Amino acid sequence: MKNRKYFAMLALLAALMLVAAACGDDDGGETGGGGGTPATGGAVDCTADEFGCVEIAAGDPIQLASLLSITGDTAFLGTDSNHGVELAIDYLDDAFDGTPGQLLGHDVELTQEDDGCSAEGGQAGATAIAANPDVVAVIGTSCSSSALGVADTILGDKGILLFSPSNTNPGLTSEEAHQAFYARTAHNDKIQGAIVADFVFTELGLKTAATINDESPYADGLAAAFRDNFEALGGTITDVEQVSSSDTDLGPVFTNIAASEPEVVYGPNFNPVCALSYTQGSDILAKGTIQIGSDGCLETSFLDTVGAPVKDFAYYASSPDVSAYQSGDFYKNEYLPAYTDQFGKPTSVFNAHAYDATNVLFDAIEAVAVDDGSGNLTISRTALKDAVFATSGYAGMTGTITCTPLGDCATDVTIGVFEYDHWPVEGGVDPTDPVFSETKTLADVI
Repeated sequence: MKNRKYFAMLALLAALMLVAAACGDDDGGETGGGGGTPATGGAVDCTADEFGCVEIAAGDPIQLASLLSITGDTAFLGTDSNHGVELAIDYLDDAFDGTPGQLLGHDVELTQEDDGCSAEGGQAGATAIAANPDVVAVIGTSCSSSALGVADTILGDKGILLFSPSNTNPGLTSEEAHQAFYARTAHNDKIQGAIVADFVFTELGLKTAATINDESPYADGLAAAFRDNFEALGGTITDVEQVSSSDTDLGPVFTNIAASEPEVVYGPNFNPVCALSYTQGSDILAKGTIQIGSDGCLETSFLDTVGAPVKDFAYYASSPDVSAYQSGDFYKNEYLPAYTDQFGKPTSVFNAHAYDATNVLFDAIEAVAVDDGSGNLTISRTALKDAVFATSGYAGMTGTITCTPLGDCATDVTIGVFEYDHWPVEGGVDPTDPVFSETKTLADVI
């Protein structure tokens, strides 16, 4: 990937058709834009769009917002993704020079709200963003709990696109719960759950497992996906436990788990629960019992809490396999050096997904924005959403991006399993290659 302007022809044609449908010149003819140049000289019938339009005056910035977890125990996740958004804005001039570029001759202004990795945080942040009619779209949320039935609904009711780099709960893109203005570049955890089950049952050859998850939709959905796939392979689930994300004494729960004698305990939670599960669980579980987490665990604070691996107790964590794209010329020679120079080493794996989401959004804005000839832009909210959802075959940094009608844009996903403490985040010990990696498509698991 050299730069972001790689909308596949299908997506570009679809976006141009949307603009043509919404825009006409004074003679009744149709105009369209794309490829960095907005349609000019026409007018948008904003009354024909249920959600209206965003009007941007000449000289004013295009306003975006992020709704990501930037405080508390999960700040590593949202701050990391914000850096990906900021680098996408930086690269609008085709250079990582620390100076923001422009989109369609306008600066891009980013307002950052905190999703708190909670429903309450998602509600507060989404409500604040929705109150600003000038926000074109939102990159977020970090956590599924902040989006599911909360931010996705609040923003969707206003026709504001919510585009997540790290939400993975299957419900967000399910037939039953999907909100029309929600999409994500993160994987669907139906894929991750299936790959972790393959690792345990097929790669490790282990036949019994227990799960422990907190109250978040992320952890609950991922643990369920693992159980379903593990049992389908022929494995046995010995115990299912739930904890609170605020719990610090996990002894009673691990005593229950130990009594069921699993070979593996899968706990796809957030820290500090992940780190406490490893340290406290190792004091209670039978010697040699393996623990596994997922991307909510795989971050720097886990390393800070645990320190050296616990003797006789291996710990693994699954995550998007960054090695699948780290060798790419653009990531290795341009993006990562710029990230490291400006922000230090990444603290999570989703900054690249945020970069891709932002660039898909930029291309969609370029495709549907209409310029009146004086630098004033009009963006139909529905046309923008439709242009993003029309994305197909986009050459993103994290892989090829094709959005489904339900908002899953990562449809061909490689998940890696990393052994602690060889993790691809700040503080991880080299080598940071996965010990297991597998690729599945949505069609494989849905």
